[in-house]
Amino acid sequence: MAGPPLVPRRGPGCGSLLLLLPALLVSWAACQAPPVPAAEPPWDGADVRVERRFVPERCPRAVRRGDFVRYHYHGAFPDGTRFDSSYDRGSTFNVFVGKGQLIAGMDKALVGMCVNERRFVKIPPKLAYGSEGVSGVIPPNAVLHFDVLLIDLWNSEDEVQVQTYFKPETCPRTVQVSDFVRYHYNGTFLDGTLFDSSHNRMRTYDTYVGIGWLIPGMDQGLLGMCVGEKRIITIPPFLAYGEEGDGKEIPSQASLVFDVVLLDLHNPKDGITIENQHIPESCERRSQTGDFLRYHYNGTLLDGTLFDSSYSRNRTYDTYVGKGYVIAGMDEGLLGICIGEKRRIIIPPHLGYGEEGRGKIPGSAVLVFDIHVVDFHNPSDSVSITVNYKPSNCTILSKKGDYLKYHYNASLLDGTLLDSTLSLGKTYNIVLGSGQVVVGMDMGLQDMCVGERRTVVIPPHLGYGEDGVEGEVPGSAVLVFDIELLELVSGLPEGYMFVWNGEVSPNLFEEIDQNHDGKVLLEEFSEYIQAQVNSGKGKLAPGFDFEKIVKNMFTNQDRDGNGKVTAEEFKLKDQEAKEEHDEL
Repeated sequence: MAGPPLVPRRGPGCGSLLLLLPALLVSWAACQAPPVPAAEPPWDGADVRVERRFVPERCPRAVRRGDFVRYHYHGAFPDGTRFDSSYDRGSTFNVFVGKGQLIAGMDKALVGMCVNERRFVKIPPKLAYGSEGVSGVIPPNAVLHFDVLLIDLWNSEDEVQVQTYFKPETCPRTVQVSDFVRYHYNGTFLDGTLFDSSHNRMRTYDTYVGIGWLIPGMDQGLLGMCVGEKRIITIPPFLAYGEEGDGKEIPSQASLVFDVVLLDLHNPKDGITIENQHIPESCERRSQTGDFLRYHYNGTLLDGTLFDSSYSRNRTYDTYVGKGYVIAGMDEGLLGICIGEKRRIIIPPHLGYGEEGRGKIPGSAVLVFDIHVVDFHNPSDSVSITVNYKPSNCTILSKKGDYLKYHYNASLLDGTLLDSTLSLGKTYNIVLGSGQVVVGMDMGLQDMCVGERRTVVIPPHLGYGEDGVEGEVPGSAVLVFDIELLELVSGLPEGYMFVWNGEVSPNLFEEIDQNHDGKVLLEEFSEYIQAQVNSGKGKLAPGFDFEKIVKNMFTNQDRDGNGKVTAEEFKLKDQEAKEEHDEL
């Protein structure tokens, strides 16, 4: 009967540095097999004797007849003389059990053995090489001792085994054929020896599933997985690297065990996915191509790893939509959204950062953006005015040049309060159309009567623009003003800073030139204008500083700039422009 062939095979020997510590310890123990205990009862030599030197705590499967096994062994005679060793050849012994490929005693001794179990076996001659022996190696009628360590075990009828030990609570989608996945794994043999790890390389394994890019067993084992799921995939060699191994770390006929965690999953045919999380009750307008949006976001990978957040920068992300300013998936995902809406946008890599990735985003990564839209407008937008209350007697309407006193609350579109005159306890006072407020407010206060209340929405190009006001108004912000007009003082006609309420004196210059020296100084001019205003004969433009107006009027008359106005220089406005009203 044939015995174990002495054919050298590739693989680690005793003490090989290629093995991990647990395997090293087991191999060392096998190489340093202790003697048979003294208290052992005498062996009658009639049958195989098995001593279980080490049995692992877990033994999910034991050797049965018909199984294929890989094991290491030392073969010795009873006096300790070694005649053979798989360790010396640097390779396990690989064989079917119970099919006559081994001596009868070894066929019998291996049955019931667990992976990582170590047995000391005594085999009588009749179950070994009998009276003939093996020329030059085994003498006739030799008793054989084997120190055996089982490394691997499988059966030709085996299938891929999947054991899920963690599954997320939500699993909206599982791996299907032709999906692209990113996963981490540790790859070991059945005895626990590590042969490969994506964790050690610090990058995921990225591949298509079910189309032949993987060994068949992994193609099968990944199907049905959820993102975040962890499973053990055990693959028999005929669904892995078979008789040839991989030519490197994986020997012939090796069963493989992969501890896998799925991080990412998509299909090249995928579009974006939108999950609405909150839609405001009032949504008067939805975003369209060409709109400018301000929004906050958290950006994560499918496994929840955060790669970016506008919140951490304490400012919104501001961009045009539908014009290629952002990745294609975001361009699409931000369309049709309301101000104040919150939505989740899931973007496959071909609509994100593709195979190359970017920064903290790995290649071929699905991106998840949790979006909160704070603001949007279109560059073609004008001021929007909504009248909330108008008095029944509303005949005098505000116009350019009028002096207005009003209260307001200023906020952003999301309701964030920016400023309020009510909290300050005083009105805001301006001359309408004089540039004292942003253009949009000048427009929003037109044609308003005292007591009227209105809401004025001002787009940024008519407000504070892209820069905003540092510490007060964000850049590119739409502003909302709730306004109540409290007082209106009619202004002067456009172009006038002072008008006469009655007829103008024909001796005006002489009246101003109180010392009759033919020259009017600024002090004389100022005193005269003040007297006309006090007496009601003249009116200054409301809302402006008296001294500045008078100085401006005097400068207009002092044509040679010498600080004195002569009779020749002095002219009324109607003498210059033929206007209806007179102005100095």
